[in-house]
Amino acid sequence: MKNFALIGAAGFIAPRHLKAIKDTHNSLLAAYDTFDSVGVMDSYFPSADFFVEFERFDRHLEKLRFDKGINLDYISICTPNYLHDAHIRTALRLGADAICEKPLVLNPWNIDALEKVEKSTGRRIWNILQLRVHKSIIALREKIKNGAKDKIYDIDLTYLTSRGHWYYTSWKGDIEKSGGIATNIGVHFFDMLSWIFGDVKSNKVNVHTHDRASGILELEHANVRWFLSINEDLLPDDVQKKGQRTFRSITVEGEELEFSEGFTDLHTTSYKEILNGNGYGIQETRQAIEIVHDIRHSTPIGLVGDYHPLAKAPLASHPFSKK
Repeated sequence: MKNFALIGAAGFIAPRHLKAIKDTHNSLLAAYDTFDSVGVMDSYFPSADFFVEFERFDRHLEKLRFDKGINLDYISICTPNYLHDAHIRTALRLGADAICEKPLVLNPWNIDALEKVEKSTGRRIWNILQLRVHKSIIALREKIKNGAKDKIYDIDLTYLTSRGHWYYTSWKGDIEKSGGIATNIGVHFFDMLSWIFGDVKSNKVNVHTHDRASGILELEHANVRWFLSINEDLLPDDVQKKGQRTFRSITVEGEELEFSEGFTDLHTTSYKEILNGNGYGIQETRQAIEIVHDIRHSTPIGLVGDYHPLAKAPLASHPFSKK
């Protein structure tokens, strides 16, 4: 049984980490969040200590280590994107490995700096890249790997996940904190596609506004037209009629990639791999971080080239533009 702590216990993704820790038969000693709406912990680790002040959380973990001889093995990080770097450093300083949600960091140079901390502490940084352990994704990778070596695949990526007005008030609506649309909701897709289809050859952005981003990503073995949005008005009519607020589609050579099922236990599978020493470390995150960083800092070229069909959808005004 390994000893865990968790930073960001009130976050949306935290229950998946709590479940993964429990499902892998490990122990959560302590958790921290600035918000105290963490009743979900009762379903997993009711005896874990909880803190709303980081200084007391940090002090508690050090007292466990030096006063009681209880060492942490891992600290799971479920905090806002811009805080990942600092919280990873905390984990390593406390003598634990870090298990961090994506994106690991916001900028490529942050990876270089954290790699130095890894080497100086002797601890590891692991990233949750759950699409890499999805059976359908693994099967596609094997198919591409065993296919024609010089083939360039045509891919369309469409991901629409509706967000209300709260989004723009939260850290997610602040590009400096979240990295923007492409980073916040798209980084795992870019990681998955580059994992399967190879290195980036070119990365062009057609449209990038407060509620959408779209572009053309040229990989070693694929041309990817992609569109990401949080605007519910862009959902297909049949999806809206069903009352659903999310639409996800990836087509490879016009054929839909079916991966809507099998998401329930991907975090648990990721944890099992990490515990066995087979998880995805810091260097595996680099290409996706570079992709979203370049998207964030690119000047959109407009509707030029073989852009995604939804890129020409009428632009929406910011919900707070008239306030």
